[in-house]
Amino acid sequence: MVKIIADSTCDLSPELLERYDISVLPLHILLDDREYCDGVNITPDEIYEWSDEHHTTPKTSAPALDMAIEVIGLHVKQNRPVVCFAISEDMSTSANVMRMAARELEAEDLVTVIDSASLSTGIGLLVVHAAEMAQAGKTPEEIQEEIEELKPKVRASFVVDTLVYLYRGGRCGGLAAMFGSALQLHPMIVVENGKMKSTKKYRGKLSKAILDYVKDLNTQMAGARKERVFITHSGCSMEIIEKVKAYLEGLGIFDEILVTRAGGVISSHCGPGTLGVLFIEK
Repeated sequence: MVKIIADSTCDLSPELLERYDISVLPLHILLDDREYCDGVNITPDEIYEWSDEHHTTPKTSAPALDMAIEVIGLHVKQNRPVVCFAISEDMSTSANVMRMAARELEAEDLVTVIDSASLSTGIGLLVVHAAEMAQAGKTPEEIQEEIEELKPKVRASFVVDTLVYLYRGGRCGGLAAMFGSALQLHPMIVVENGKMKSTKKYRGKLSKAILDYVKDLNTQMAGARKERVFITHSGCSMEIIEKVKAYLEGLGIFDEILVTRAGGVISSHCGPGTLGVLFIEK
C-alpha cells in the first residue's frame, strides 16, 4: 500500500494522522538562536508569547534534509511507494527538500512529491483524500493524477483577528496594521494558485466577523464535495468555534465537520484568533 507523508503545515490532528496512517515531516521554527520542530517540541501559544515579548515573528524554514531522508527512507527500505505533500512552493522549499531526499535515497522511482499549492488544511484535504485512495489500493500514479485535478478546486481561506502578526511578518504595512486594529478590521485571506491574497475586510467584533465570513462562503459551499469540511483555527474561543460548527451543520452539506488547530508555522504568521473554513468544490 502507498505510504502518505505530509509536511507539518497540513495541520491535521493526531487522530486524523493515526486514522489514515499519515506520517508528518516537521518544518523548523527559529526563536533567536533556538531551533524547534513544528508540532514536536514547541506549541503555538509558546510562539505567541515569544513573538509578543520580542515584537517580531519567528523565522520558519523547510524540514531538514537528514530528517526527510530518515522519514522517507523508512518506507523506501521496505520498497514501499511514497507520496509526499508539501506546502505551496511559493511559500517554502519543503517540496524541494523531499525531492532531494528521494535523490539521496536513490528512490526517485518510489517517491512522488506533490506541491499542494496550498497551506494548512487546504493541504490536509488533499492529504486525507490521497490516504483514502491509498487505503483503497490505488497506485501513486492514480493518486497523483486525481490530486492534480483536485488542487484547483481546494477552497482555502481564513479571517485574522489582528493585523499585528501579518505586520511583524512583513505581510502588512505598519500604518495599515495600526488603523486596522483601531477600526477592528479583520481581513479575509484567500489562497489562490499557491499564493495568499487579502480580499474582503470584515469590521467589528471577531465573533460577528467570522460568522459573516462563513456565510459569505455559502455559494461556494453549495457546490462543495460532501465528504468533509475543516474548521481550522489558531486559538479561537470555543464559543466561536461551536457557532461556526453549528452553522455548518445547519447547512446539511457535509458528511464530516472536522475541527483542527493550526500548528506552529501557520500560527506564527497569522497570530491568535484566526479561523478558516476549508473544503473542496466539485
